[in-house]
Amino acid sequence: MQLLLCHSLVRSNQYAPKQKFIKVIRKGTLSDFDFFYGLYMHPQVNPYLLYEMMDEPTFRPIFEALTQQGVLYVFEVDGKPVGMSKLVPMQHRNSHIVYLGGVAIDPAAGGKGYGAIMLQKVIDYAVTMGFLRIELSVAISNKRAISLYQKLGFVQEGLFKKFSYLKSENIYLDEIFMAWIKDEN
Repeated sequence: MQLLLCHSLVRSNQYAPKQKFIKVIRKGTLSDFDFFYGLYMHPQVNPYLLYEMMDEPTFRPIFEALTQQGVLYVFEVDGKPVGMSKLVPMQHRNSHIVYLGGVAIDPAAGGKGYGAIMLQKVIDYAVTMGFLRIELSVAISNKRAISLYQKLGFVQEGLFKKFSYLKSENIYLDEIFMAWIKDEN
């Protein structure tokens, strides 16, 4: 198992819980399929992510492609996966930018500050990899996520009208475009 960021104590972060647990972020592997599938298809999480609800055989090639690209990350607390994200590097003149997507904490682990801890670890990791800018889009209706992103230094840069289509509800969602920039945080 390759550990990307490991801190045995909670980082001094005003949003972090005060308990001492080992928290790491690592690259997702094929053995993480059940965790990713369960979180992507969780009814409380799925409406905010890219993929519609689907069965395991349909999701597996998507997961395998993302794993092969090396863009999936797992956030673990004491060896147990509780969160996920994707970091998709841009190329050429935009190679200083990484797109952050697929951000979710297992609802069973919610309310413990893990979202803030995971995102700070993702930011720290992106910076160590040489990225100067982290971009994301978030549904305008996802007020909790927007608030968390703002607390961690993300700034709204635009609005995408009818950006995502939620087939299960037959509606288009507007999304806010946000960015975190190294020299501004």
